[in-house]
Amino acid sequence: MRRRVTSGVSWEEEYGYSRAIRVGDRVLVSGTTATGPDGAVAVGDPEGQTRYALGKVETAIRALGGSLEDVVRTRIYVRPGTDWKPVARVHGEAFGKVRPACTLVMAELVGEEYLVEIEAEAVLRAGP
Repeated sequence: MRRRVTSGVSWEEEYGYSRAIRVGDRVLVSGTTATGPDGAVAVGDPEGQTRYALGKVETAIRALGGSLEDVVRTRIYVRPGTDWKPVARVHGEAFGKVRPACTLVMAELVGEEYLVEIEAEAVLRAGP
């Protein structure tokens, strides 16, 4: 059985994907940018964009019954020329105790205003 959530961004319906999907005990979160109801958030601020994107990731995982503690893998994409250290530092604040497997790569992102995009995978714990 599949359960999915949306963040309300029009791209999800228009381009045929979900913010996150749960299949069994796995939650897969799509690449997530700092996009709010009015467009890009924290333009020019990699730390601010990372915080915003991780907030959306956490909201999606919680909506499907999990938490950041269930995350086992993250993938972080930063625009070439972006200072990756503030991005990594914010990731560390969110996942310092969890310490999921993580990949951070430089990538050309869709939309010049976006400096960071984050994916996550979680495996939900059985029971309380």
